[in-house]
Amino acid sequence: MNELTLTRRRFLQTSAVAAAAAGFGANAAHSQESRKPNFLFLFTDDQTFRSIQALNNPEVMTPNMDRLVGRGTSFSHCFIQGSLSGAVCVCSRSMLMTGRTLFRSPLSPSAADGFPLWPQVFRDAGYSTFGTGKWHNGREAYSLCFSHGANIFFGGMHYMKTGGHATPFVYDFDADGNYPDEARRQPEAFSTELFANSTIEFLNSYKDDSPFLAYVPFTAPHDPRMAPQEFEAMYPPDEIRLPANFLPEHPFDNGEMRIRDEALAAWPRTPDIVREHRAAYYAMISHADHHVGRILDALAARPDADNTYVIFTSDNGLAVGEHGLLGKQNMYEHSMRVPLIIAGPGVGAGRRVDDLVHLHDLFPTTCDLAGLDTPDTVESRSIAALLNGTGNGGYESVFGGYRNVQRMVRTQKHKLIRYPMIGRSQLFDMEADPYEMNDLTANAAHASTLKEMNAELARWQRETGDPLDLENPLG
Repeated sequence: MNELTLTRRRFLQTSAVAAAAAGFGANAAHSQESRKPNFLFLFTDDQTFRSIQALNNPEVMTPNMDRLVGRGTSFSHCFIQGSLSGAVCVCSRSMLMTGRTLFRSPLSPSAADGFPLWPQVFRDAGYSTFGTGKWHNGREAYSLCFSHGANIFFGGMHYMKTGGHATPFVYDFDADGNYPDEARRQPEAFSTELFANSTIEFLNSYKDDSPFLAYVPFTAPHDPRMAPQEFEAMYPPDEIRLPANFLPEHPFDNGEMRIRDEALAAWPRTPDIVREHRAAYYAMISHADHHVGRILDALAARPDADNTYVIFTSDNGLAVGEHGLLGKQNMYEHSMRVPLIIAGPGVGAGRRVDDLVHLHDLFPTTCDLAGLDTPDTVESRSIAALLNGTGNGGYESVFGGYRNVQRMVRTQKHKLIRYPMIGRSQLFDMEADPYEMNDLTANAAHASTLKEMNAELARWQRETGDPLDLENPLG
């Protein structure tokens, strides 16, 4: 038995998955039906949809994410809607907070926009709202949203020279919303553990009569990938499989080949380099999973655990060697699709929903689950009816865009990606070709499908106010 097997076994044994297989807390008292439900929102950074063992990846150890899969409903086709900048997380989080589509959601929301923000709606409805971890949408917006908080990360990238994940720059919560740069500090604690500790302290100490919404956005597994050594030891690079769509280089310039994410490794990508990146990526996911388990244990100890919805998802995916890419500035599944698991009162356990949904649908969905009115400014739709199979809620197609260089439309069967600056398209049969390797645009047998998909893309552009003319992008 090799060291990898021993380390993985030890990780599984020390996780809470076995003790909590039947739920969040077998001894937790039943919730008071008169009280609105709580919400615990666990949000990773750059975690692709194909990264949870119980769902689709036997290579990565995620016992606590698996625990949520068994407890709740998993959405296999949850998509972000893209980005207007290389910092995809900024746009993704703004859409989540406003419930608005890509071209109508401000990069840094504020009260001046007139769009009620998701936690703000809950706070105004009497919820205690707690925030920790990564906040990428402006300090004023944070102050509108949260009544409680600790260890708030307002920064951008986690460069090694400024501490990385090991010693992140954070701020203490200020009820008046004062967060001057000189107030930030740099604790000697790994970011994932720091944010988990803050959440656990909140869950252990919160005794108010009002329900709570806890928003817990981690910075992992975003680079620099630097998991603690015991988690790195779980994934020797030479034992990591290459993705099915590994390529040394992307076959053409997609309009964003020189961005920071793609500069993390030299061209052409070698199998060894990709294995190293994926091993480090998995290590950070397993480390995050460990702390997710600690948070779930703290929730299970509360008497209102059974009246709490737990939502697990991520802001965007990541290529990590797929299609010759490393980053998320593209329209492929690995970058546009994120895990989404919802568990809680009335939610079907161990269910999988294959309907197409957008990440920012979570704003109206949580409003529905809490019995709150969704603001008129929200453009997304509730998927609450999909949680127990009582109704519809998915889309016939989903849409995405990246700056002015890429556009995408996806149905259950097909995906079209347009690259207007170079006059190129890709058409994929997603059922026959889930790794998007066989472009069908030149295949005459698919001419009618290509026409239909272009029409559907044009419809989404009109519906979302997309200003880009695909036929004349520079005009």
